[in-house]
Amino acid sequence: MVIDMVKMPPEVQEVINNQSPVPVATADPDGKPNVIFVGFLRIVDDETIQIADNFFDKTAANLEANPQVSVVGYDGKKSFQVKGKVEIVTKGPVYEDVKAWVHAKSKALPAKAAIVMHVEEVYDAMYGPDAGKRIA
Repeated sequence: MVIDMVKMPPEVQEVINNQSPVPVATADPDGKPNVIFVGFLRIVDDETIQIADNFFDKTAANLEANPQVSVVGYDGKKSFQVKGKVEIVTKGPVYEDVKAWVHAKSKALPAKAAIVMHVEEVYDAMYGPDAGKRIA
């Protein structure tokens, strides 16, 4: 998979890391949107976000058919939207790491897959004159 990734600025990473749950948006192949709150989402580096799939239903089907995702972070003063492509990982070291992260908080959660988001676009999502402006 060839992806043109961009780097999330540190302030974007901070806002997303400090929010839980985080809204995660997907769309089916016809463009019908779906938004859920995700409690297991973390920044891996300035180009990558990991999301744990514990109870995804429509979201999992959407990602299989249309591997695009968007997340929004908000801290009361700043808000950012991050968009990217995903890989669904169900075996190997990345999956095992995500499963361990989930099970460290609750062994009752299934940790069905690791969703690896490769950041492609970052936008200012706060109201005001810069709303919607691409920042990375």
